[in-house]
Amino acid sequence: MTSQVGALLRDWRERRRISQLELALRSDSSARHISFVETGRSRPSEDLVLRLAEHLDVPMRERNALLLAAGYAPRFTQTPLDDPALDVLREGLDTLLRGYEPYPAFVVDGTYNVIAANNGLAMLMSELPEHLLTTPLNAMRLALHPEGLAPRIRNLGAWRGHLLEQMTRQIALTRSDALRELYEEVAGYPMPETDDDGDAGDAGDAHPESADPLPFFALPMVIEHEGHVLSFVSSISTFNTPMDVTVAELAVETLLPADPATVKYLQSTMS
Repeated sequence: MTSQVGALLRDWRERRRISQLELALRSDSSARHISFVETGRSRPSEDLVLRLAEHLDVPMRERNALLLAAGYAPRFTQTPLDDPALDVLREGLDTLLRGYEPYPAFVVDGTYNVIAANNGLAMLMSELPEHLLTTPLNAMRLALHPEGLAPRIRNLGAWRGHLLEQMTRQIALTRSDALRELYEEVAGYPMPETDDDGDAGDAGDAHPESADPLPFFALPMVIEHEGHVLSFVSSISTFNTPMDVTVAELAVETLLPADPATVKYLQSTMS
């Protein structure tokens, strides 16, 4: 059991590219003790396991696995999202999503399944085929599937690259097999027909009628919707001090307008 937790801790340390000495200094331990733990010569205390996990930025789900491997009980609960204990959380998220309207906003779990969404997102998905709208909705499938939003995204090459890189970072952080399978699926989707430069359009196409388009302050998603070209930048928020695995893996993503034309169009949909 001790050697098992030691191997897991060593793997996380090497993934984070931190030396035994640096980890010891961060966690108020010694490099010698860290070495003994990793080689199975010493059993770490429960407190040390949690301190090391904190400084190695181990996801909460995997912290429970470390505790079990060291012979301790899991510390963090995993409450189903529909549990009455999370009623206040769900109500708060619903209020937050409604508050962002008419701008698209949605909540995803650790594998990008859409837990909740507002009318702004529903508007963007209004033309998608039914087979993509069956539950559980998955944000990555919706964005990159050849029958999803992908054919309407003007700068698909850049936006696809951004989403795949985001997933790659998440896989490195969480080591989730389910997330890796999703990555392999969506990365294998065929690209729509491209223009001469190999992209399905670029950010400059956001204002085709203007000779001097406004500069973007972040990579936008430039997407066509019912004859209009809309530009969004993405913002992602997570809970700051979660103590539950389910809550720790939730993220709120908002698509904020990147130009005045998008603001004007979205506000017109409210009237």
